[in-house]
Amino acid sequence: MGQAEQVREVAAAALVGTGVVVEDVAVHPAGKRRLVRVGVARDVSDLLTDDLTSPVEPLSLDEVAEASRAVGAAMDDTEPMGNAPYTLEVSSLGVDHPLTTPAQFRRNVGRLLRLRLRDTAPGDAGPREGEPSVGAQTEARLLEAGPDGIRLADAPDDLLPYDRVAAATVQVEFTRPGGKDD
Repeated sequence: MGQAEQVREVAAAALVGTGVVVEDVAVHPAGKRRLVRVGVARDVSDLLTDDLTSPVEPLSLDEVAEASRAVGAAMDDTEPMGNAPYTLEVSSLGVDHPLTTPAQFRRNVGRLLRLRLRDTAPGDAGPREGEPSVGAQTEARLLEAGPDGIRLADAPDDLLPYDRVAAATVQVEFTRPGGKDD
């Protein structure tokens, strides 16, 4: 098992029951040290089955700081980096991080997304009538995210399976509908 996987296990165990989960771990050389980056996010595992549409608040600075303390203490106790010196960085993932899992989509319900769609799902025989071609891009507001796919504002009755989404990112909005700017 590589260092990143070991760090992921230690960090995930340290965050059990906090409402925060590990989303991403990277270990990079930085001179004689290692830079250990742990990306965290709000746990939405209970929402994925019951509630597909309510907004999810991003982590607060206090929650990220508490997660950082918990992961740091667990790293000190278990030493997944061995004796190698390292710098630990715990942060929430930025809006530029691509959405790839149902939980990441679920955290962004209500947000405007830029999506690149596949013409067909892997294993399908051919294109579906009336759907975009390979690599077609669209921007749409995410209305719902569940275990099998998403619903977008421009086609609220159609479930878009995750395997049809080639790429998705959150678009930054300065005056979001229904947000504090209204």
